[in-house]
Amino acid sequence: MNLEQQLVDLFTRKGLTIATAESCTGGLVAGRITDVPGSSAVLLGGIVSYSNEAKARLLGVSHDALLQNGAVSEEVALQMARGARERLGADVAVSITGIAGPDGGTPEKPLGLTWIGLSDEQGDRAERFVWESDRAGNREQSVAAALNMLIAWGESQP
Repeated sequence: MNLEQQLVDLFTRKGLTIATAESCTGGLVAGRITDVPGSSAVLLGGIVSYSNEAKARLLGVSHDALLQNGAVSEEVALQMARGARERLGADVAVSITGIAGPDGGTPEKPLGLTWIGLSDEQGDRAERFVWESDRAGNREQSVAAALNMLIAWGESQP
């Protein structure tokens, strides 16, 4: 059984809902979830916020966080997840912001750097990853990591 099927089955069984906020993955997480029949019971919606302005306007990411930390940062991932959860009214939201490549990396923020955020009523957290693949591979690894984070969160819920 693939990750998205596991996720939809688990969240359906527990009556939980999801929202997504995606930048470098461009909606791939939401797309993978909606590949599963019955996913409308768990996925409330997703926001693709590729530009900084979209992150600020659609998700409430602060301009200060974007200026001080950059779009690919823990703080922005946290604010993206929180914004999606609050705006869409979901139990949990996942966010992805990263440098998929092939350009854009720096010594401080290497190619493949990705932050994945998770937000629920208890708070927000984020994990840092550095993928070492091409653009498509970096995006696919980010999607798999986000789906795994959602599954782990769902399994922890009563």
